[in-house]
Amino acid sequence: MAARHGDEDGPGSGSGPASHLTPPASLAPASAPATGSPSASPSGAPSGPEGSVSGRSASEGAGSGTGSGARITLDDIRGAQKSLSGVSRLTALEGSRYLSGLVGAPVHFKCENLQRTGSFKLRGGYVRIAGLSPEERAAGVVAASAGNHAQGVALAASLLGVRSTVFMPEGAPLPKIAATRDYGAEVRLYGQIVDETMRAAKEYAERTGAVFIHPFDHPDIIAGQGTVGLEILEQCPEVRTVVVGIGGGGLAAGIAVAVKALRPDVRVVGVQAEGAAAYPPSLAAGRPVTIDAPVTMADGIKVGRPGDVPFQIIENLVDEVRTVTEDELSSALLLCLERAKLVVEPAGASPVAALLSAPESFEGPVVAVLSGGNVDPLLMQRILRHGMAAAGRYLSLRLRLTDRPGALATLLGVLSTVDANVLDVSHVRTNPRLGLSEAEVELHLETKGPGHCEDVREALRGAGYTVMA
Repeated sequence: MAARHGDEDGPGSGSGPASHLTPPASLAPASAPATGSPSASPSGAPSGPEGSVSGRSASEGAGSGTGSGARITLDDIRGAQKSLSGVSRLTALEGSRYLSGLVGAPVHFKCENLQRTGSFKLRGGYVRIAGLSPEERAAGVVAASAGNHAQGVALAASLLGVRSTVFMPEGAPLPKIAATRDYGAEVRLYGQIVDETMRAAKEYAERTGAVFIHPFDHPDIIAGQGTVGLEILEQCPEVRTVVVGIGGGGLAAGIAVAVKALRPDVRVVGVQAEGAAAYPPSLAAGRPVTIDAPVTMADGIKVGRPGDVPFQIIENLVDEVRTVTEDELSSALLLCLERAKLVVEPAGASPVAALLSAPESFEGPVVAVLSGGNVDPLLMQRILRHGMAAAGRYLSLRLRLTDRPGALATLLGVLSTVDANVLDVSHVRTNPRLGLSEAEVELHLETKGPGHCEDVREALRGAGYTVMA
């Protein structure tokens, strides 16, 4: 199945220009602190359940930045919303009956995967570039990204008549490179990882005078992303928990400022991939900490160090940061595709992964932010296979059998008796580890769940086969 890479004119639920959203009268700004009193950890940061680190209790709704004086307020986010009128879409809020049953309360998806360019990134990119002076616009803008930020900046710059250059890693998926060019940017491929690409973009900015558009570490970016929070409160005023993926932190920080300013009782939960979780150690240390070589399929949140500006906000306003495994991300992506009929990238599925891993720990109604849907078709194929394996619906086996005519047919007959669907067979006769009369077979099977997988193994063992994997 081909993934949709944010066709700006494509159809989608809730598509169309976003109007300026005025929060209902019941959502008047409040200054009361958030409810709940998490216990303090030895480091001084509040502790959360296993696999999570809680942020400090919420302040009065507006988030402060770093010592540089950066500060993002509710008024900033409302101003960003006016700027985005007619530019970004008011994306749909879709209910999930399956997750609602698990949580025991309504669960909704905020479908930023259906936003123009396929992710929320257009919001912050547009607000940042729109705020540049005429002289800065004339110099052009430059960005570095593996995909979503690249497309958001490219389209935002085109809409504002600004020249854009985007540096992307040499291994970036071809559909994302093509989409970024189609939105009007000059694409330059450099480096193998985003950190190398980022350095190249900054050097270009210093050399040419172009304005570097950071993917998350700037107040205007955060204010733009915060408009997602305003839309959530209008579309689901009864919300009790908002769950959002965290990479550098711009989206989570913006949503937290908007939500906590208007509804300090709403719990904001951030989610990171276990192999790229820079926020838990950073929150424990009280400052941004760099982790070495982050590894995850969720490239949209594969960030080795929190941004200085969003870190302060997340530390103050986000109630908890949880981590999810690669298996949980795969299962979440599969659920979005099968149950919700939504193409979601791994980073966008991270809130769903958190809900699947511990549904009883979330108070509803819950809004899970599906931050993006830009996923390379080849990666999607691998992830779906991984997700099916994690769910017990895909089974790979190696076994040995006697190398004689009809042996393979006999093996397949055993599999048919337990209703296992054979997807692929690899039959090896010549290998140093095999005896003269042996052959090795690798099987890829479609199964019906963990119990069925065990039934298949038992049937093979019962027929005298040695199952090695």
